[in-house]
Amino acid sequence: MAVYRFRATFEDYEDVYREIDMPSKSTFLELHEQIQKSVGYEVERPSSFYVSNDQWKKGTEIAYLPNDRKKNSQVLLMEGIRLSKFIDDPHQKFYYIYDFDRPYDFHVELVRILKEEEGKEYPAVFRSVGDAPKSLSAANLALLEEDVDDDDEQSDENAEEYGVDPEDDFDLFDDQEGSERSSDDGGY
Repeated sequence: MAVYRFRATFEDYEDVYREIDMPSKSTFLELHEQIQKSVGYEVERPSSFYVSNDQWKKGTEIAYLPNDRKKNSQVLLMEGIRLSKFIDDPHQKFYYIYDFDRPYDFHVELVRILKEEEGKEYPAVFRSVGDAPKSLSAANLALLEEDVDDDDEQSDENAEEYGVDPEDDFDLFDDQEGSERSSDDGGY
């Protein structure tokens, strides 16, 4: 059986990449899972591969957890499409977007076609270079929201300390009678 070696490079961090060996019968979902495991991100995020040309122009989309609009347009699903179906070139390229809510873009390129090594388990990470940027996972987002809430509480405490009631929603310019002065009053 043939084994595809893909290099997955962060679009904005070219010095960070992973080379992953995948059996040719693997699906795009399995490649998605391996890329995310190799960088330490959550797998369960809406993502898509796009068949690409040498200039990384997006072509046919192959999606995971697609939204309703994509489902209605009958987008291809990662779990049902084998890698071999879209390998037309020994240097086939795929533009890959991980997590549409907090996206990271990758360039995924086929760099070698190998023969399966006896006794080796696939898929496998062949090479790992650089530290992946931190992903804003659901857990990290919850921590950020807690920090914001803590900051709000701290602001309220500081306001009370200085004699300002944080619940008062007043604006110095809302007092219509005080701000409307006639020329007889010596106003502006």
